[in-house]
Amino acid sequence: MQVLIIEDNQDIAASIYDYFESLGYIADTAADGVTGLHLALAKDYNAIILDLGLPGIDGYELCRRLRQDAHQAVPVIMLTARDTFENELEGFNSGADDYLIKPFALKDLAMRVKILSERINRLPATSPLVVGDLSLHPSTGEVYRAGKKIILNPTLFRLLAYLMKNPHRVIKCEEIEYAIWQDNPPDSNALRAHISNLRRIIDKPFGHPFIHTVRGCGYKLTDKKSVRLFRETV
Repeated sequence: MQVLIIEDNQDIAASIYDYFESLGYIADTAADGVTGLHLALAKDYNAIILDLGLPGIDGYELCRRLRQDAHQAVPVIMLTARDTFENELEGFNSGADDYLIKPFALKDLAMRVKILSERINRLPATSPLVVGDLSLHPSTGEVYRAGKKIILNPTLFRLLAYLMKNPHRVIKCEEIEYAIWQDNPPDSNALRAHISNLRRIIDKPFGHPFIHTVRGCGYKLTDKKSVRLFRETV
């Protein structure tokens, strides 16, 4: 297991480095965004631990470059002292898989790294899932809508796959959270933020939305334009 720690606070970086080495991980560190991005592109990591407030390139921009320019699917966990929903949403919009508020327990961070790195290797190799002009290919990790390839991070890929396995059905939030994170969801806003991010990527550019919110119940993915749903903007 190889992890990259991109953190400009030397004490925090050293604590994370020592803890992960004690668990048998091979760890690299970077104290600024430019060095961190260079390492992330040069080597294959099982996970990246990414501070938000970095000199050079901040965590948001670094993550965007990994996802949009380099098409990297490596799990990314953001570390930040900013605890508003808007900050969390921006982190997920930039491509992060998880979001951890400082101060945090090293044991909690290690558990999240382990879970995320294992899940990306357990994506099921099954037949493509198709709903309308949206298709997801578990064996290759590719997603297309209207013939256009869409890049998703591992968590969004798993979330979309679960919704597409249950099309035209209202799925409770608790059911989705358990399917994606089992008993360890990041926090109460995580699902809402990921759904918002998924809508931005697979719905907004195409006009006709597939993902809907059913107030007080959960979410529904459907290509049926005639369905009557109470949609909530998030």
